[in-house]
Amino acid sequence: MDTTAFTDNKLRDVYGEGDLSKTVDYLLDIIAKSRIKLNMSCHMPPITYKEFSEYMARYECPKEVMIKSDTWIVKKSPNRYDTKIPSEIFYEYVQDMRERMNKGMRISENAIWEAAVESLVMMSRGEKKSQIEAEVVGKAITDFRKRYRLALRKGTLDSAPDLDVLLLAKELKAGVVAADEGIKVWAERLGLRFLSAKSFPKMMREYLKYYE
Repeated sequence: MDTTAFTDNKLRDVYGEGDLSKTVDYLLDIIAKSRIKLNMSCHMPPITYKEFSEYMARYECPKEVMIKSDTWIVKKSPNRYDTKIPSEIFYEYVQDMRERMNKGMRISENAIWEAAVESLVMMSRGEKKSQIEAEVVGKAITDFRKRYRLALRKGTLDSAPDLDVLLLAKELKAGVVAADEGIKVWAERLGLRFLSAKSFPKMMREYLKYYE
């Protein structure tokens, strides 16, 4: 399970009345029942669980909920040395990152040119330096960050926790639960079953319904 399996904003509206702690508590209840009744375990790599715990701490999640998460989420590191990944997947990832870096460079160049032209125009009008910085530079930085982040991070693996989730799922021959587009893309390329964060609770409830 990825951190987004618990923290996705769409989950809060459906299961927690907009509250993160209530949502996580609800999901942990389902995970606990599935563990006891169906012998189904939900795993997280330690680095991913650390990310999840820190996220919950920022939202001042109640201690009881964190104890529950520590109890029912199984923490396990993937075997990074023995888990085999096809070389084609590695090639595709490197190619994808190269294309993204090239796109990021073009975005950087365009942002510099746009800011430079706007600054020169304002200078020719006799505008003050402080005004140029406020109206041009600040806006250029904000727009650049948004476009750069979209180009380099959306739809790909951009963190160690994301990679560990996939490696662990590969090792355990398990499905992957997340609300991250990058994890979804690469889980499917690795031949792993992917479950969206939104569909996971529904599936677990369906399993439990037939047990009960």
